[in-house]
Amino acid sequence: MNTITIYAFGSVIIVSLISLVGVFALGLRQSLLKKITFFLVSLSVGALFGDAIIHLIPEAFAEIGNTSTVSLAILVGIILFFVLEKFIRWHHSHGHDCETDECNDKQKNEIHPMGPLILTSDALHNMIDGIILGVSYMISIEVGIATTIAIVLHEIPQEIGHFAVLLHSGYSKTKAILFNFFSSLSAILGTALVFIFGQTIETHIPLLIAFAAGGFLYIAGSDLVPELHKTSDKKDSFLQFIAIIIGIAIMFALLGFEI
Repeated sequence: MNTITIYAFGSVIIVSLISLVGVFALGLRQSLLKKITFFLVSLSVGALFGDAIIHLIPEAFAEIGNTSTVSLAILVGIILFFVLEKFIRWHHSHGHDCETDECNDKQKNEIHPMGPLILTSDALHNMIDGIILGVSYMISIEVGIATTIAIVLHEIPQEIGHFAVLLHSGYSKTKAILFNFFSSLSAILGTALVFIFGQTIETHIPLLIAFAAGGFLYIAGSDLVPELHKTSDKKDSFLQFIAIIIGIAIMFALLGFEI
């Protein structure tokens, strides 16, 4: 194993470990965690919209000259995540809508489809990060380290938001941490693919980025925003608005760290 390979896989492991940021929530009281989760779900809305519109979509358009191809990839991402959510809902309800209070109570206790959706989209996004990181190290160790720092700064707020969404979806704190971590391991797969297939996998990065952007737009708009509308309290609504703006602002601030 050469030096570049050691640096690349060491870096991608560090990036994957960031998903364990939710460990800090294990010692929090349930009431306090609920209040924090409420804020972080709103933050995640801003971060997902911001990441897709500020980072992913412009990057895909910059890499692919044909704007129609990028637009189609984004739409495919939205449609496939719609189909995936339909499948998850069908699987949980066995194809039947609830018509009794007992059925409704049972569904309330089940995992909301946005949980598996955020894990799926995050796994794809992490794999893309792993590919980009691997390609960067193949250029030079210096470029690889710089890319690692940029990804780490980008992942911290994103993983905090995803952890909150998993909690809001019905996962326990422990399961949310573990599933988020398992999803992050796809970054290692992404880096491995670079060293196995080289430039062949690199050519598909822009389309994967556009597809991931479509997934983020769908989750934020279709699943998270409706959750925020479930409260009409003026104070809570104002805090939601502030959190969304903060999420978008963080994504704007991270533009300064892009390579």
